Amino acid sequence: MSTTSGSASVWLFLLFGFLQLLKLSGNVEGDALNALKSNLIDPNNVLQSWDPTLVNPCTWFHVTCNSENSVTRVDLGNANLSGQLVSQLGVLSNLQYLELYSNNITGNIPAELGTLTNLVSLDLYLNSLRGTIPDTLGKLEKLRFLRLNNNTLTGNIPMALTKIQSLQVLDLSNNNLTGDIPVNGSFSLFTPISYKNNRLNPLPVTPSPPVSPTQFQVLQMLVAITEMKKKKKKRERDRERELYNI
Repeated sequence: MSTTSGSASVWLFLLFGFLQLLKLSGNVEGDALNALKSNLIDPNNVLQSWDPTLVNPCTWFHVTCNSENSVTRVDLGNANLSGQLVSQLGVLSNLQYLELYSNNITGNIPAELGTLTNLVSLDLYLNSLRGTIPDTLGKLEKLRFLRLNNNTLTGNIPMALTKIQSLQVLDLSNNNLTGDIPVNGSFSLFTPISYKNNRLNPLPVTPSPPVSPTQFQVLQMLVAITEMKKKKKKRERDRERELYNI
């Protein structure tokens, strides 16, 4: 009887510890998002449901979690928010989508966003962000969409971004970026439209490859060669006749 009671106590202790761990994890992510909320001005009360006293932020509007109650999406596009981003966003280790486009957010892009190694989409376009693009974003190996256009970003385009092999969509247009446009790695896929309306050095002009003749052009060439041969033979026959008549 005592053995059974002892085993039950151990299981209860482990269960309690597991629940506390989940609560702690949820609170860390909730604290990070609450720090963002505290740093933003929200005239339309879009963030009204963000209650820091809850166990985790998974019941908040504009927040999506996975089955383990860890935040995977933050969707706050076109929400009329102003203020600045916070470094605490870097603790959202399972975040895949950070959508903060079409607001009035100012300040710098936190370098800590480079720790979000599960991030697939980073959409910060149509804000008033300033400063440089952090080199740390080059660590986002799963990133497919990077849209930072229509801000007031300055400095060079980090070469570290060219290492993101998964990158499919890039828009850095309408900023104040300077320097050279990278052309290696994943950046070899992108056209000048991704960089327009900056102060970047123009891309080097690549000479056009030689144009291969079409089948029709080849046929025309063969016909011309045949005609030339016929004319040559005719001239030779005419000359032979002239010599014979002499």
